[in-house]
Amino acid sequence: MSTSLAAQGANKTGFRQLKVIKKVRESSTIASFYLEPTEQDGWRNFQPGQYLVFRFPARDGQGFVLRNYSVSCSPESSSQYRITVKREAAPATDLPNGLSSCYLHDEVTEGDVLVAEGPRGEFVLDRDSDRPVVLLSGGVGLTPLVSMLHSLALQSERRVCFIHACDNGEVHALRDEVETLAASRPDVTAHFCYRFPTKEDKELRRHHSEGVVSRELLQSLLPLDDYDFYLCGPAPFMQAVYSTLRSLSVPKQRIAYEFFGPATLLETVTEKVAQVATTPSAPVDMATGQTTVEFRRSRQKAVWDSSAESLLAFAEEQGLEPDFSCRAGICGSCKSHLVAGEVTYFEEPLYELEAGEVLLCCSKPRGAVILDI
Repeated sequence: MSTSLAAQGANKTGFRQLKVIKKVRESSTIASFYLEPTEQDGWRNFQPGQYLVFRFPARDGQGFVLRNYSVSCSPESSSQYRITVKREAAPATDLPNGLSSCYLHDEVTEGDVLVAEGPRGEFVLDRDSDRPVVLLSGGVGLTPLVSMLHSLALQSERRVCFIHACDNGEVHALRDEVETLAASRPDVTAHFCYRFPTKEDKELRRHHSEGVVSRELLQSLLPLDDYDFYLCGPAPFMQAVYSTLRSLSVPKQRIAYEFFGPATLLETVTEKVAQVATTPSAPVDMATGQTTVEFRRSRQKAVWDSSAESLLAFAEEQGLEPDFSCRAGICGSCKSHLVAGEVTYFEEPLYELEAGEVLLCCSKPRGAVILDI
């Protein structure tokens, strides 16, 4: 695709069709899907770490569900995306399989057309930094970090350490690709930590360490320095690694992560470092001299903290538990009634809102607000 066409599609939004041009088995549970826009101007540039939002048919055939998958290929691609997806089978026979992942694995073939929006997301590589980088992933959480690794290995001179943890070689995806990138220059290294390595893994030396990513492992791999850390993986992995990094006195502002859950699961106070796009400071309440957020049904009122990630995160900081799911303006689970005031969206919602409704996960107050929470 020409540069002019790529630029032309860079600022467009909305769902469009992406054709599956290749489907590749990466491990026993993970497959990659290579996608191209069906329309000539359907390409949109992406930053390493961003994801696409896909619209899949619901299980009952009525309506659709939305799911997001990180782009796992090089951001220098100008015509093609790749998503790398784990098949989420049900843990018991009386439970349904993961809808979108099983649909992709079991039903989607080369030539099929999917519907997607994006790229989206603020968990992106800081290309302006010159600090060395540590990319820490668990399981299929390596997908956005592989995209970052492409950018770092081929377009920077920064020192990079890619650390990946998984059960064993049978479920390890994109291994050869990561090793090839690590071999591209001396300052890029890769370390694979298997929790349950097989006999074949040991014989073929597919991994470098056994167990989990521990404090001792990180100290052995990383010389003393001021690193930028990027984390992505299952919740238990994220909690353990984040806690370990903080115990090593890594500043919070040096740890960025992709985490679809309340940030309070990582610490008692919300402190997500993968910051959203900057929005103007909210005007103050002229009656009090402060920007306040009132949660009417809970009979609570608090002064807005400008460092809060969103109204959802701020509510959680006050001890409230609003409903949520995607935390990305996609599903509508965090929808609330705005009794008074105005909000601004730092991420354009895909969920269609009625008058007086607000999505807490992707909004901040524009002055004092009252929410029906």
